Amino acid sequence: VEGVEGFFSAKDVPGHDIVPGTVPGSNQMGSVMHDEEVFALDEVKCVGQVIGVVVADTEQHARMGAQRVKVEYEDLPSIISCEDAIKANSYFEGWGHRLDYGDVEACFASGECDHVVEGTARIGGQEHFYLEPHCSIVIPQENDEICIYASTQAPHHHMETVAEVLGIPSHKVVCHVKRIGGGFGGKESRSVFTNAAIAVAAYQTRRPVRLALDRAEDMQMTGHRHAFLIKYKVGFTREGKILAMDVNLYNNAGCSLDLSAAVMDRALMHCENSYRIPNVRAVGHVCRTNIASNTAFRGFGGPQGLLGAEMWMDHVAGVLKRPTEQIRELNMFHENEETHFGQVLDACQVRSCWDSVITQAQVAERQKAIQEFNKENRWRKRGLAVLPTMFGISFTTKFLNQAGALVHIYTDGSVLVTHGGVEMGQGLHTKVAMVAAQDLGCSLASVHIAETATDKVPNSSPTAASASSDLYGSATADACRQLNERLAPFRETMPGASFAELAKAAYLQRVDLSAHGFYITPDITGFGGVRPFNYFTYGACCAEVELDALNGNFDARRVDIVMDVGASLNPAIDIGQIEGGFMQGMGWSCLEELVWGDEGHPWVRRGHLQTKGPGTYKIPTAKDIPLDMRVTLLRDSPNIRLPMVHSSKAIGEPPLFLGATCFFAIKNAISAAREDAGLPGWFPLDSPATPERVRMACADDLTVPFAPVQWLPHISC
Repeated sequence: VEGVEGFFSAKDVPGHDIVPGTVPGSNQMGSVMHDEEVFALDEVKCVGQVIGVVVADTEQHARMGAQRVKVEYEDLPSIISCEDAIKANSYFEGWGHRLDYGDVEACFASGECDHVVEGTARIGGQEHFYLEPHCSIVIPQENDEICIYASTQAPHHHMETVAEVLGIPSHKVVCHVKRIGGGFGGKESRSVFTNAAIAVAAYQTRRPVRLALDRAEDMQMTGHRHAFLIKYKVGFTREGKILAMDVNLYNNAGCSLDLSAAVMDRALMHCENSYRIPNVRAVGHVCRTNIASNTAFRGFGGPQGLLGAEMWMDHVAGVLKRPTEQIRELNMFHENEETHFGQVLDACQVRSCWDSVITQAQVAERQKAIQEFNKENRWRKRGLAVLPTMFGISFTTKFLNQAGALVHIYTDGSVLVTHGGVEMGQGLHTKVAMVAAQDLGCSLASVHIAETATDKVPNSSPTAASASSDLYGSATADACRQLNERLAPFRETMPGASFAELAKAAYLQRVDLSAHGFYITPDITGFGGVRPFNYFTYGACCAEVELDALNGNFDARRVDIVMDVGASLNPAIDIGQIEGGFMQGMGWSCLEELVWGDEGHPWVRRGHLQTKGPGTYKIPTAKDIPLDMRVTLLRDSPNIRLPMVHSSKAIGEPPLFLGATCFFAIKNAISAAREDAGLPGWFPLDSPATPERVRMACADDLTVPFAPVQWLPHISC
């Protein structure tokens, strides 16, 4: 084919292994365990797995060349969902952990529980849908050096993997990231696989190779938020006090482990949300299936654990026939109480956030108004819900909680900062620049943040887990501390001098104006210890929706959010993160559905993803933004207990779960519609609450002839 340079597959991966300790067989790779292949050899484990790459001078020629490649397949039995995996006993053995607190069996047997409920919650996955799909360019240079420009949250992982695949030392590979067009976790581990594939082609051709996936390719092959299936058994008193919780969590890992075990660990540690439960057994199961490997997504398993908790909390309130908000408040944590994994909650602000949002949102008055509205309208219904959240901040893998930064002061007073974090629109560079300017005493305009590169700050952790401002801000502060110590004598002898004059004077005295800062998160244990998190970010949300019971669509009428962000470094950035996180969470729980070819969707080819673009996969649009959205940062709650950067708190992931407040507001509106149809009482509702699912839940004379009252559309879980 004209313009085609060649087809590259597993046979083209360099076979030598010159670096001690690298994995034998450089076609093998993976984030935690090397259980994936750069190029599939004998067995394709999912639709979208890479077999080879065609390299050409244009995209059109490359696609024409790809059409000439012939592959022979043999159909094999496939496992698509968590339920399939449970039936086939298909798990990543040894990677599903458990947490035990108190004595669950003794509590259930003691008779203390006046009621016990059991049920199953199904929570669908979510596509990252970053604006910029996966893309990178690999440039071979002299002496086997490799230069990479990649859209990734994990430049160190890129550098390390490409070095292993090519069989060259890490110091010969440099990964550069100026900024990326969104990530949300989707570019933490999965972006490296396409990058490694084209690195092989670049290495063999000795020419630069560029790859950019289109949206359909990106959605089919790069993984999503994990779908969860949660089986629960909860014991409680007639007053609503929760005494025991026994939960089994199953996540759909896909065809490789990737980060699924760590996602499950965080889900296990968030499966009680903000509630004190004296007896807990939480068991995780990481399901091995034949879909593209699922991966990190904003919240990293936390939202799934939190939503599961609120689903059974809603079930408890339904049995007691009391408002769910009363049951939530009754069981909410107090200061210095202990979580089910043993961490003591000092500086606990969840009740402060809850009380503030209840007051600001005028919940009692609006509930009465909603009841009157629902009495007067048969096919339009309103619902209101209030949710708390507490989200643990830190990587649950201990060694990742470290960061480095380089700070250079130039003789004109300008400052250059290089750190290991990646800017993806979350405002990390802005916050780091503010830390440097405030600590050095120079203007913000004089501080510039350089691109992230592995030859400047090595061994960096991924920009993830909401910890980047804490980590890289603190590393930058450490470098600034060193520089301030060197500048101190000049400040004493030159009072009133400008920062540029101080820098020039120090240079003339041969003072080093460069410093490397380093930070490790103190006193944390990782998963399995009593202090896996450095601290918690707390919040609460009240949402009111209006539902059209005839078509299942809803409008978010008003949303009130109160978040504890400590002493905010930049309130505008933090409020933007809260608003964006809420909308992404609302999309996950109410709008966005991944439809796979499985038993519940026989019209879709088995193992294929039907929803591979905005035509079939519905993300929130401007129309879905609440008509009235009010965000408040909790006052007088600086994070002063710990040596955090300027007493601030992380805010990237914590607000996402609050979007699920709309899910429960919709459920309350559905309840009103069902009461009018003569169907009072609690009912199950899977997430996402799409219009199809909501319409069928509003069972009435129009739906009953076609489906039983309790029937709900199948969810790919």
